[in-house]
Amino acid sequence: MEIERKFLVAALPDLSAAEALAVRQGYLTALSDSTELRLRQKGERYYLTQKGGVGMVREEREVEISAEQFEVFWPGTEGRRVEKTRWTGNLPTGTVFELDAFEGALAGLRMVEVEFPDEATALAFAAPEWFGREVTDDKRYGNKAMAVHGLPETLA
Repeated sequence: MEIERKFLVAALPDLSAAEALAVRQGYLTALSDSTELRLRQKGERYYLTQKGGVGMVREEREVEISAEQFEVFWPGTEGRRVEKTRWTGNLPTGTVFELDAFEGALAGLRMVEVEFPDEATALAFAAPEWFGREVTDDKRYGNKAMAVHGLPETLA
């Protein structure tokens, strides 16, 4: 299970201590499928991920694959892709955040995600001031939805 909350970024924090990786990901399943199958290249590593459900608590299975396996399936994601730079850092509390700065058709969009060990911790989380509006339950801000439809209307 993945327990995660997602927010728009109101103001960029100091990212000097964060690690940045280029990410490209594409979806093998259609937007209407209840389960998503995603290919992701994160730096020099490649992954195949299955996700199910919506909202804060989702089922997730992931396996690392080879670059060759990734390239075999990548053409099947045409028209359902996103590219971004992912900054991974720590909040003052020690909690890890992942800030995504999107590129291409989604350029200008920045979102931050925080994963939690359990729902109680997720619900008790107090977001720092640089976090903006929470979009955890807004399907328009799912990477798969944005890969197909682009920026949600409120940001377009």
